[in-house]
Amino acid sequence: MQAGTQPGVFRIAAVQMASGPNVQGNLHEAARLVAMAAEQGAKLVALPEHFAIMGIKDRDKVAVREAEGRGPIQQFLSDTAKKHKIWLVGGSVPLVASVPGKVRNSCLLYDDKGELVARYDKIHLFGLDLGNEHFHEETTIEPGGEVVVANSPFGRLGLSVCYDLRFPELYRAMKEVDIILVPSAFTETTGKAHWEALVRARAIENLAYVLAPAQGGYHVSGRETHGNSMIVDPWGVILDRLQRGSGVVIAGVNPLYQASLRKSLPALTHRTLHRV
Repeated sequence: MQAGTQPGVFRIAAVQMASGPNVQGNLHEAARLVAMAAEQGAKLVALPEHFAIMGIKDRDKVAVREAEGRGPIQQFLSDTAKKHKIWLVGGSVPLVASVPGKVRNSCLLYDDKGELVARYDKIHLFGLDLGNEHFHEETTIEPGGEVVVANSPFGRLGLSVCYDLRFPELYRAMKEVDIILVPSAFTETTGKAHWEALVRARAIENLAYVLAPAQGGYHVSGRETHGNSMIVDPWGVILDRLQRGSGVVIAGVNPLYQASLRKSLPALTHRTLHRV
């Protein structure tokens, strides 16, 4: 019997892409991969950060920004969730910011009826000056300021995006969550060094499943992303992963197993230091 068919167990999936500057082309590829995940029984599917556009220049995403509730990217997410009767995470979508010339890098969660359930705006903005690599997200992205947790048929979902993964206090602020979402576009340099360690650490310290879809490959801009999309269980075990290229990783989530771990090792109740 497959894990996804055991009583109480459901399947989740992370989509990996190597998105380019053409929005419609990226949406077409995302549609293909989400359909693949749904056909394999996934009920919660997550797309990576910047799934709809990774432009030649950082400002390209500003040109295709959308107001919340309107625009082709959001319509695609709503229609796709409804079509496959799945909960769908739009890894990140460029939404209108309060600052002219910038966007909010927003993770959007849709239910199986195609309704927007939650929106999280990326709080921590990536900055790197290392050798020939220079990234300064603050030049085109306005940070969010709110921690977002959503109730779902799959338990409490904690929303985050990419660079947030380096800030464990964000996940502590979520309190007790069952699945942590981390749609990402880690660079190959930082990903090779830290990605797996960070994803597994967030799973272990929160005794939560981590669903981490990523960009993985070479992009038109010359950027190389690390890939290694993965699903990790609350004990830190990698259940499935994909190193490079487009594809899907799928695994079963067992709430009873998670509950037994939290009972055996109630670390979440043993905290003595709390943020003032």
